[in-house]
Amino acid sequence: MDPERRDLLKQGSIVLVSLAAMSRALHSHAQAKSLPHLAETDATAAALGYRADAKKVDRKKFPAFKPGTDCDDCIQFEGRKGEEWGPCKIFPGKAVNMHGWCSAFQPKKA
Repeated sequence: MDPERRDLLKQGSIVLVSLAAMSRALHSHAQAKSLPHLAETDATAAALGYRADAKKVDRKKFPAFKPGTDCDDCIQFEGRKGEEWGPCKIFPGKAVNMHGWCSAFQPKKA
């Protein structure tokens, strides 16, 4: 195979992979906007102490809670930084508030 053809195939592959990644990112972003918001009364949410506003966490019931440990800083949160609501691995099919908290909180690795 001549070098020009090889380079063309490499560049074409890079373009295809890039387009696929962009398409997936746009699709997941649009899907997140259509998810229903998680209710604090949801059975799983209640069991994990989820609050859409972390300032309202019952600190006696959840002594592990630390101020500043909001959903958008959790490894389970799949929303985009700065968006009010986003998907969470703990609550599939629902969106959690970026300022929320639950006892499944795990900090994102820096």
